[in-house]
Amino acid sequence: MLTAGEILKKERVKKNLSLTEISKQTKIKEKYLLALENNNWNLFESPVYIEGLIKAYARFLGLNYKKVLPFFYRDYEGEEKITFRRRVSEKYFTPTIKKFFTMLSFFIFFVFFIYFGYQLKIFLTPPKVVILSPKTDVFYNENMIKIIGKTEKETTITIFGEKIYPNEEGIFEYTFPLKKGKNELVIELEGANGRKTIFKKIFYKNPSS
Repeated sequence: MLTAGEILKKERVKKNLSLTEISKQTKIKEKYLLALENNNWNLFESPVYIEGLIKAYARFLGLNYKKVLPFFYRDYEGEEKITFRRRVSEKYFTPTIKKFFTMLSFFIFFVFFIYFGYQLKIFLTPPKVVILSPKTDVFYNENMIKIIGKTEKETTITIFGEKIYPNEEGIFEYTFPLKKGKNELVIELEGANGRKTIFKKIFYKNPSS
């Protein structure tokens, strides 16, 4: 099962970076970076502190921390439940209370499972793009048209070798020159999760001439 530490380590290895290099640039002690990669939460004082380190580490590696944290929450919550069961003796629970906590735990687990599945789908899904304008693909007198599209806001967009940067809502614009006949627009997208998409659309100028 994929963990937050594995995601971080895999990206670090992919970028050929050492823990020592990252420690120097992020000011996070190397032992803490190693603990994050090994999912060793016992080394830290609180989950809030761990969350902050994961955010900083993920940002440095170019990852979307919002898609890494759910993996941490899943594993940390599991460890907390185990610790809690060890601390509390079963003699304090009546059968009714046990049944209530069992049902509550099942409900929480079910909700979390749905949420985690959704986050996992987002993490593994390549970015999508929607062309908002123009609405038509046939032109007659235009030499250039303005392409307006929408994708995930942290997506890297490349059109014919040019980097295009979306705004906070994921909207981007590109001026596309038209020559007579068939014109193919190719948009390359790379999501924050490293997944890639190639989108193609054909525009025509004076198709009947």
